[in-house]
Amino acid sequence: MEKKKFYITTPIYYPSDKLHIGHTYCTVATDTLARYHRLIGEDVMFLTGTDEHGQKIEEKAKEAGVTPQEFVDRIVDGPRGVRDLWKLMNISNDRFIRTTDDYHVKSIQYIFRKMHDNGDIYKGTYKGKYCTPCESFWTESQLKDGCCPDCGRPVKDAEEEAYFFRLSKYADKIRDLLENTDFLEPRSRVNEMVRNFIDPGLEDLCVSRTSFSWGVPVDFDPGHVVYVWIDALSNYITALGYGNEQYGDYEKGWWPGVNIVGKEIVRFHSIIWPAMLMSLGEPVPKKCFGHGWLLLDGGKMSKSKGNVVDPYILAEQFGVDALRFFLMRTFPFGSDGSFSNELLIQTINTDLANDLGNLVSRTTAMVGKYFGGKLPAARRYEKEKDDELVSMALGLRAKYEDAMNHYAPHKALDEVFKVIQRANKYIDENMPWALAKDMEANGPRLASVLYHLLEATRICGILLTPFMPESMDKLFAQIGAEENCRTWLSAAMWAALDGDVSVTKGENLFPRVDMDKALGELEAAVQAAKQAESGVELEPQLEEKVDFDTFCKSDFRVVKVKACEAVKKSEKLLKFTLDDGTGVDRQILSGIHKWYEPETLVGKTLVAIVNLPPRKMMGHESNGMLISAVHKEKGEEALHLLMVDDAIPAGAKLC
Repeated sequence: MEKKKFYITTPIYYPSDKLHIGHTYCTVATDTLARYHRLIGEDVMFLTGTDEHGQKIEEKAKEAGVTPQEFVDRIVDGPRGVRDLWKLMNISNDRFIRTTDDYHVKSIQYIFRKMHDNGDIYKGTYKGKYCTPCESFWTESQLKDGCCPDCGRPVKDAEEEAYFFRLSKYADKIRDLLENTDFLEPRSRVNEMVRNFIDPGLEDLCVSRTSFSWGVPVDFDPGHVVYVWIDALSNYITALGYGNEQYGDYEKGWWPGVNIVGKEIVRFHSIIWPAMLMSLGEPVPKKCFGHGWLLLDGGKMSKSKGNVVDPYILAEQFGVDALRFFLMRTFPFGSDGSFSNELLIQTINTDLANDLGNLVSRTTAMVGKYFGGKLPAARRYEKEKDDELVSMALGLRAKYEDAMNHYAPHKALDEVFKVIQRANKYIDENMPWALAKDMEANGPRLASVLYHLLEATRICGILLTPFMPESMDKLFAQIGAEENCRTWLSAAMWAALDGDVSVTKGENLFPRVDMDKALGELEAAVQAAKQAESGVELEPQLEEKVDFDTFCKSDFRVVKVKACEAVKKSEKLLKFTLDDGTGVDRQILSGIHKWYEPETLVGKTLVAIVNLPPRKMMGHESNGMLISAVHKEKGEEALHLLMVDDAIPAGAKLC
């Protein structure tokens, strides 16, 4: 019998040069769902990739001094790029698409031409508002305080010849899809889409641009490039082979699939995308699930706001599986969640170290201590003491399955941890250490208690595998669970472990984290990453202490540059004529010609120490020293003169 097919996708990400935990959240969630569907025996296709066209990319590439293709290649395939991050986070995607892939470009031209030929795309002139960062068109009424309603940034007036998609033609069908099916979830997203876009009247969509060139060319009208969202949305079918010969999976039962997306792009996925498919005569997706945002300091994480959290640093600090678990455990999928490092550490300590880690560690340690690592087959079951744990463990799979099938991984984890917490309570109720005092009388009962703990742990481990795959492999090795008792079928069975199972007391799966120490290390890691990213290397601080009275003898004064010239026969020295507030010009020489041209410094307000003894430099007397900041950029020393507000008068003392 052929396996049931399940096709699941993340949105293909704009290749930002700073991936953050928000990007990771969506992809880890999709990976968890994909792993769950593999676990239950389905044939899974999991797609992710990168959205690489558009005006935004073209502008950023120009700023970086590279071609758009070089820009996206570096971010996708370069060190700590998109592929590296997904590898780090153990993302199990079956296919990775780039919208610059030749086969995808060919498919987009086919799709655009097909919608044009059937009368759903026509030529006109676009005049309105455009948000370059979001690659979104807006009407005046849709703006929020004159800015993009999605990102809050300013929009631009745009007017150009363009092609339009008859989105309005499909308004009634889209309304029916949203209101009368479970296509879009959570249900609150349906209300948003209908109220904000369908009820006011669905307008035709501008689907080509002529003001830039980085995009898929419209092959029958040179000068036009396909609107980036038409390009990006189509990846879900082009990656299966629609309109190209790269793959042959589109007709094999994979499509329609499930699109997991962030709430900010639900409009594109729940209105524009199904309308495009209707125009093409293809089935709409089975499901569009719009999850919430991870918020930091009350706002969405964004590089432009400077409030991103680096998943590389978190994964290196706490482990990949702990980070994956935290993202799925802590935030109800579909709602916004407030991220903090403190919450991450608390979750690791409470759920992973105290509950799960403690259960595994105590159980395997007791099997080792009392039975030499191998349980005897002789055991004694006591119904009144054992029934509740066994019943909860056997009923767990059905509750877990219901939650996962309803795109609620956080609820699935709630059910798993109820059993884990009950197992820890079971230890305290049965007191194995007390039973061990009389092994002759209580040995079979002690063996039964420990076997129950191993079985409950095994069942929970199976259901935690989609969330923490590497850690669960280690857990199974410790409790002696062979491949045949790690299956979905065995998650609903009791006594799947061998009666005389052998255990191994391995490493602590989830060590407890010292909150203060970890926060300090995180801060140091963040600062080091920022320094590495900027290429700036700071001079180490001096450990030798300076007497306060000695420091106070240095006379720091504000000085104004009246004249500045290069010193002949010197590559480094500039000669400054300065107003120091005394009425007599002061001359100071400084070796900063490498970083400044003399004419650019005239009129600047600087800081100098004025009570140093005079000294001769290249035949000129220097009376004092100008204050500069020193650091290294890409291994080379760099100096920056300390410049202060011009409103401060010459001669003002710094204190």
